[in-house]
Amino acid sequence: MIEIYDTTLRDGTQREDLSLSVQDKLRIARSLDDLGVAFIEGGWPGSNPKDAEFFRRATAMQWKHASLVAFGSTCRADATPAEDANIQALLESGTPVCTLVGKTWMLHVLEVLRTTPENNLRIIEESIAYLRERGRRVIYDAEHFFDGYKADPAYSLETLRAAARGGAETLVLCDTNGGSMPWEVGQIVSQVKAALDLPLGIHAHNDSECAVANSLAAFQAGCTQVQGTINGYGERCGNANLCSIIPTLEIKLDQRCLPDGQLEQLYRLSHFVAEIANLAPDEHLAYVGESAFAHKGGIHVAAMRRSERSYQHIDPALVGNRMRVVVSELAGRGNLISKAEEFGLKPTSEAASDVLDEIKNLEARGYSFEAAEASVLLRMKRQEKGYQPPFEMIDFMVTVEHRRGRGIFAEATVKVRIGDEIFHTAAEGNGPVNALDLALRKALQPRYPMVEAFHLSDYKVRILDSTTGTGAITRVLIDTRNGTKQWSTVGASQNIIESSWQALSDSVEYGLMVVH
Repeated sequence: MIEIYDTTLRDGTQREDLSLSVQDKLRIARSLDDLGVAFIEGGWPGSNPKDAEFFRRATAMQWKHASLVAFGSTCRADATPAEDANIQALLESGTPVCTLVGKTWMLHVLEVLRTTPENNLRIIEESIAYLRERGRRVIYDAEHFFDGYKADPAYSLETLRAAARGGAETLVLCDTNGGSMPWEVGQIVSQVKAALDLPLGIHAHNDSECAVANSLAAFQAGCTQVQGTINGYGERCGNANLCSIIPTLEIKLDQRCLPDGQLEQLYRLSHFVAEIANLAPDEHLAYVGESAFAHKGGIHVAAMRRSERSYQHIDPALVGNRMRVVVSELAGRGNLISKAEEFGLKPTSEAASDVLDEIKNLEARGYSFEAAEASVLLRMKRQEKGYQPPFEMIDFMVTVEHRRGRGIFAEATVKVRIGDEIFHTAAEGNGPVNALDLALRKALQPRYPMVEAFHLSDYKVRILDSTTGTGAITRVLIDTRNGTKQWSTVGASQNIIESSWQALSDSVEYGLMVVH
């Protein structure tokens, strides 16, 4: 079984725009343990009070699958482990496993540590032995190993032997600068494995966009531990992405990484960690991104309707994801039929063709339906025989004023037809779209009281042609929520209020006819 070593809580937090509280780290650690990784590296207890507090709380918790790991460095070049505060902090963390990082590259030994090669070997061996004598399991991270090996193979191997003499249980080869190529990694790991009889691991960074490939090459050459982070978070360009490595090992290479049944939790975990980190999920990530199994091209979708294997390398359910059909000007009739079927609609082939022509014409005018599924489904619904929209817009007017003592405010009037009745209402808001939204709800509420549960949760504006200045086409995307359900609609016009109305009226119609 391959050991998955997660360092999201330590190396991952070195990403430039990522910061986690102690509670955040505990929540992520619990989810990683539920997933079933072998090691959770919680931080560097000697570097900051937050990590020390994390270990104080985490070591009091029960862990089902993972061993908790504290990270630190070998002792100072001019000291012994007993004199080193960093080593003492590792012991005080109370974790069963400690990971020590040491220098492998002669450049770092001479110019960063500014010590002798012999003294560097001493501090590696003595630091590990000191922790081992006090009952700790020790993993050794050979920093800059591949750069060091390419510069001086004999010395880099000696550093590993020093770690082995100290009692390290696994020697982890680090591509710290992220500049190695997969064929180099595979060749070097093979040579190290032939020279040393101890389990090897890989810790890759993504500066050349090869971290996942390098990790897989290292596994094939003999590494049995793979280190990385969720979503590839990490310093500079990030670390090896475990959300790609784990499913590749399990599905493609038939290697056990997680307990049975846990792989399907990967999609949820990826998005959970992004949410806790307050980062927008990268929906184009392999395996776990929303777009990983999204199909836009008409030819692709037509083939998928006959065999889902035709344009998917795995069943998305294996990692907890799902197949999606995207509708755009590149779509074919199959895209629309598949999208309608997702929501229980059964359009005819002729209706799908008519809607497809409409969508292509609208996208040529500035609409975009990829992120506005509700607008697509409404167009399909309107093709059904006997369909009557819940309301019809007759007129609307929006004014924005500045009044002394009150400042800026907006007022909207709306006239709509519901059945045989016409409703004419007005409302004030903090902006023109807010006023328009409130006026429409006010008009509809006597007949459709459920509109009170609809909440506009997001409003996005995009200028499509900045060269035409204020005359540019403006696209508006509105997200609306009803309890736990959310849907998106779109509008486009040279007038931003008209764009907003198009998206807003679609949103309410969809909510009344489909969601309720």
